[in-house]
Amino acid sequence: MKVELGRCLLHERLLESGKTAESLAKELLFKPERIYDFMDNKRVMPLKIAISIADSLRCDVRALYELITMDR
Repeated sequence: MKVELGRCLLHERLLESGKTAESLAKELLFKPERIYDFMDNKRVMPLKIAISIADSLRCDVRALYELITMDR
């Protein structure tokens, strides 16, 4: 089964956690613009960063993106 990344769900996960993009960026020592780029689908999160974000937001790393199943 092939999986494609759909829309970034970081904004929704931030709302659920009660954190802001700025507070997440500060916690992870990123510039807020980087977090906003992920949220706006301008950048795809590298796996290491996605794991760090998921840990900070206490969610599963798979919950950071819509996952689209593709038939081969």
